[in-house]
Amino acid sequence: IDGSMTPIHNSPQLPHECLYVLLQDIFAVKVKRRRAAGQESGGPVLGVALFWCRRKGRRLEEDTLHLHNASSEHTHTWYNTLKELLTGFSNRPTNLKVFINPSSHKKEAVHIYRDHVAPLFKMADIRTDITGSTDVVSCSVHGVRDPVTAALHIVLGHLQQVDMCSFSSHGQLVCFGFSAMFGFGGRSLARAEKKRWMPSSRRREYALVKTLARLRPEDCQLSFLSARKSNKGEESWVTNQGLYLSISIMSIPCLSPHAPQGLAPNTSLANGSAALIAVGNTSRSEFIKHLKRYSSSTGQFNFSFVETHAVSAVKIRPCSLIGCSEDESEEESDLKTTPFIHAEGTTFPWNIDGELVEIANEVLIRVHPRLITLYGEEVEEAESSVSCSCI
Repeated sequence: IDGSMTPIHNSPQLPHECLYVLLQDIFAVKVKRRRAAGQESGGPVLGVALFWCRRKGRRLEEDTLHLHNASSEHTHTWYNTLKELLTGFSNRPTNLKVFINPSSHKKEAVHIYRDHVAPLFKMADIRTDITGSTDVVSCSVHGVRDPVTAALHIVLGHLQQVDMCSFSSHGQLVCFGFSAMFGFGGRSLARAEKKRWMPSSRRREYALVKTLARLRPEDCQLSFLSARKSNKGEESWVTNQGLYLSISIMSIPCLSPHAPQGLAPNTSLANGSAALIAVGNTSRSEFIKHLKRYSSSTGQFNFSFVETHAVSAVKIRPCSLIGCSEDESEEESDLKTTPFIHAEGTTFPWNIDGELVEIANEVLIRVHPRLITLYGEEVEEAESSVSCSCI
């Protein structure tokens, strides 16, 4: 209790391997009592139960350590002292606003929260207010898509500072986010949003296949500021004009089962920069090879048409042209060289943290180092990988 630990040597009553629990891993303590069936209060004291967090790889699991003592006085002394010590962890929350997407995880999100997450919050004496949406951010700070792990990071107060991006157009703030995709990522999401009646997994595969079938580059001007400042300390924009199939800006690795090392494995949660991944114009088959390599360990950037940069700011200015629309049939043009042609005033679809954002003009993205603090920790790779069945 006082922070010291005295080892016991050569005791015949103890096994050779003893369990020890760090105080920082304990999130709740309760008094144990013997109660008859249906009895809700009272009963003889049996000791205290320590609820603690056991780590298995990147997963955090709840475990219980029972300390037996029939003395009510001793038990309550331990209980009160441990409760007081646990309140000393200032990073641990006492009140939470909980946002639940009722449509996620096959519409079972509410049941998952009530069955697996809410009991942990209640046990740790955390008051909650439910308000009730991709989990790529959660996966990047936890390394695993597991509600119990996410809840235990919160309960134990594991804090992680994270870089974030602001998105503005013509001097007006549009939103904040961790990742953005322009081109292929934005168009596939826009197609998926039109099929909301489909199951989520089928909707994603439909949108991916359809966008690949009508794959065309975007004609745009891409400018960026390198995160590595010049010796003079002046901002020096690098500008390229050309055709791009996909442009991604990510301030976090964006780990997921489909990309276990992340869509942007060369960045981290709080390194003060974002990864710019620009995929130039190429054939459909080469672009699919690039996408497939995200599910493996390396190689997704080992193509002549892919360039990556660590940046502090990015500007994307689409070139709006008057002419035919996206729905023009594939036979009428060469998909490899013909960019999308947009009517003047047309908005462009962006995928920002999995949400569809329509923007008509130039977009400026700036990185804000360690802007927000999340519950979690830095991880290098997601726990498991899943191959996409549609490519």
